Amino acid sequence: MDESLPLPGFVNAHSHTFQRALRGRSEGGDFWAWRETMLAEADRATPASVRTLYADTYAEMRAAGYTAVGEFHYLGVPEARAALEAGAAAGIEVVLLHTAYARGGIPRLRQASVGAYLEEVESLRAAGARVGLAPHSVRACPLDWLEEIGRYAEREGLVLHVHADEQPREVEECLAEHGVRPIELLERAGCLGPRTTIVHATHASDAELDLVCDAGARICICPTTEANLGDGFAPIQAVCERGLGVCIGSDSNVRIDPLEELRELEGIARRLTGRRNIVSVGSLLCFGSDEGAAALGLDSWPGVTADTGHPSLRGVADGDVFDALVHGCSAEVLRAS
Repeated sequence: MDESLPLPGFVNAHSHTFQRALRGRSEGGDFWAWRETMLAEADRATPASVRTLYADTYAEMRAAGYTAVGEFHYLGVPEARAALEAGAAAGIEVVLLHTAYARGGIPRLRQASVGAYLEEVESLRAAGARVGLAPHSVRACPLDWLEEIGRYAEREGLVLHVHADEQPREVEECLAEHGVRPIELLERAGCLGPRTTIVHATHASDAELDLVCDAGARICICPTTEANLGDGFAPIQAVCERGLGVCIGSDSNVRIDPLEELRELEGIARRLTGRRNIVSVGSLLCFGSDEGAAALGLDSWPGVTADTGHPSLRGVADGDVFDALVHGCSAEVLRAS
């Protein structure tokens, strides 16, 4: 009897893989204190350390059912090449979301100009890497950088990923500098379109979600990281009411389990509404695979299988397997195809 259920591979649309090294640390009392610890970890990275840690972590992702990953990368070009080598060694598709960083953070994260950033992108593309544009955030990129990056992404047909509305302070600072909220600024800058993925959108307003909808853009939600960092609850019901595309990411990699990310999406919706079955299991599985692939510009990616003989699924009726997979299993039930 065949106990393997074929599935599309899960797609991790947002990962900062170096942050896997932070798991288990207390990491400060709030997001901003954690960020200082995270930046110190980033500053220690070398091509050799990236190659080793990323190969191990990508192998964990592959074992957990992720067959493609969007690496939101801001450690430098030599480290980017090391990340790509690690992905090849682990057998996972890597789309390098090369990050633009004009201000803030630490010196090693920043490019001297938006032109210098785009030269880095060109060099990685010329070497055969799958590359997407990634202005880090409206905190890290001024308006003129966002405008130039938006024009380049449109001209070259590349995906564009950007953090936005993750923290209330970020929204407040954007309003103080620009008089608009983060997603509103991205729309003004020409960075909001059908190849755009907004990462987090935890504190997005209804008007901002309407802009995302009008642009045909997507939202990447990273529930285990957003919980770990105290970001808040993603507005999943409002997102789904608008029919927005949603994908998932492991982000800081405190946990690596696509089923847990998907389960938590529905869990957030249930806790906020007091109702059940807000997002169908079919939609959740689509969020975990097809929507993530589309966010990364992938037409194909490897599949996985679920072990229906695993104790977590043993005895479940055929018609309930997908519900049991999402709501009652960990990534232990998944196998590489």
